[in-house]
Amino acid sequence: MGERDDRTVRAVLFDVDGTLVDTNYLHAVTWWEAFRQAGHVVGMADIHRSIGMGSDRLLDHLLGEDRDRDGDEKLSTAHTTLYGTYFERLQPLPGARDLLFACADRGLSVVLASSASSNELAAMRRALDAEEAVHAATGAADVPSSKPAPDLVERALEEAGVDAREAVFVGDTVWDMRACDKAGVPAVAVLTGGIPEADLVEAGAVRVYPGPAALLADLDGLLAAQRV
Repeated sequence: MGERDDRTVRAVLFDVDGTLVDTNYLHAVTWWEAFRQAGHVVGMADIHRSIGMGSDRLLDHLLGEDRDRDGDEKLSTAHTTLYGTYFERLQPLPGARDLLFACADRGLSVVLASSASSNELAAMRRALDAEEAVHAATGAADVPSSKPAPDLVERALEEAGVDAREAVFVGDTVWDMRACDKAGVPAVAVLTGGIPEADLVEAGAVRVYPGPAALLADLDGLLAAQRV
């Protein structure tokens, strides 16, 4: 074995939808309605398991890559419009805001890495009301490919100014876990997005917590365990 590298975690990268803000089921409902309006029958459970992808990948995943894409823009616009009606009612998950500040107070760079559009990400940041704790944020518009591609995670690492071994990612979907696996970043999962623990572990989660509050309670233990 080689010598142990004892660098500690210097940055925590966060997904936002379903991880810090309680939005996953709102997305499922509004995508379901957008599909219905366009004449597509797509099961709510299938939609829910696809949340966390960017809209382009979500449509490929649910409608097939060989579909007629002429209606994609209308579908995405319908979802955006329907979801936008909830912007002023979005709620942070219990412990989410305190978790961001706890990370910042420990000298960690806090970077948000979301597949959301710029408007959606801005609405969630307003709901979190934790801008003083956030070092940087990156969204779907900032990268060529959304999760489960590693682009967002890699961009978040650049924003934090650290390499993959000096960061930990917190997310709630298998797409987060898979993106982190490709980027070489340890991924911690929370169950607040509604994805089963077994699925998250299979996708690569190194730890799973019930939600942000539980992660906050174990934050120092988690950071100590992630020494590399």
